[in-house]
Amino acid sequence: METNSLFELFNQDYLNIPVFDLSKLSLEEKSADILKRLFNCLDLTSLNSDDSSNKIESFCEKVVHLNEHYPDIPNVGAVCVYPVFASVLGSKLKGMDVKRAVVSAGFPTSQTFLDVKIEETKKAVFLGADEIDIVISIGEFLEGNYEFVGREIADIKAAIGKDVQLKVILETGALGTSENIWMASILAMEAGADFIKTSTGKGYPGATPEAAWIMNHAMKAFTEKRKRKVGFKAAGGVSTVEDALIYWSIQKQVLGDSWLNNSLFRIGTSRLADTLLKEITGAEKVVYFSHLP
Repeated sequence: METNSLFELFNQDYLNIPVFDLSKLSLEEKSADILKRLFNCLDLTSLNSDDSSNKIESFCEKVVHLNEHYPDIPNVGAVCVYPVFASVLGSKLKGMDVKRAVVSAGFPTSQTFLDVKIEETKKAVFLGADEIDIVISIGEFLEGNYEFVGREIADIKAAIGKDVQLKVILETGALGTSENIWMASILAMEAGADFIKTSTGKGYPGATPEAAWIMNHAMKAFTEKRKRKVGFKAAGGVSTVEDALIYWSIQKQVLGDSWLNNSLFRIGTSRLADTLLKEITGAEKVVYFSHLP
């Protein structure tokens, strides 16, 4: 991948991005319909050191039986776990309209060999994952080794094929500048990413509206030039309805309402799930997902 010409192709689009001003954002109103759509865009996530097969099975059971308790609320978009639990997702969520997402390729640091990244990812898919979240090689990117970073993403995407969604985490809190976020977004999409994602939520600052603004404008420019839509995922510190509505509203303002579905918009969180259920139902308190063994 020849990156100089790639970045040159998209340079004017970067220069044309309006300065982000949260006070001027057309914030979506907090209606029941919007909150249900937000819930349907959640990547319900469990990425804890003390996760176990039993815990992830209980986690999945909550998703399986959600509509028995909340029949008028669409289910979450995906469940996201470590690769060792891919088979649990494969068995528990089989046949459901909920994606089986697995972090892979040396998550959360990406500091391992490319062949290990590929084999770990292929095994996760074999065991049942139909979405993979990986992290760019941040150190190589920051040293300007853009072609190395792009090749890694492309090789992993080639290994899993077109039917498995690849979410590429930029770790925007480590990138430092809006220009780096823009370049990482373009590089990831050109290399085959199906989603670009803000953060791991591990060790660096998480999602910010400013990063989301840059990433959404990169998605817009990429779609116009390459005629391929790529989704956006906010992750890392998105814990309130207000946070979620900001990212929702950014995507709506930059790309339009047709991009606001779980094929193109996700929020990685667990803490937000019960809060959304509470807001939608008007209940005083909801502990559906948080009340787990």
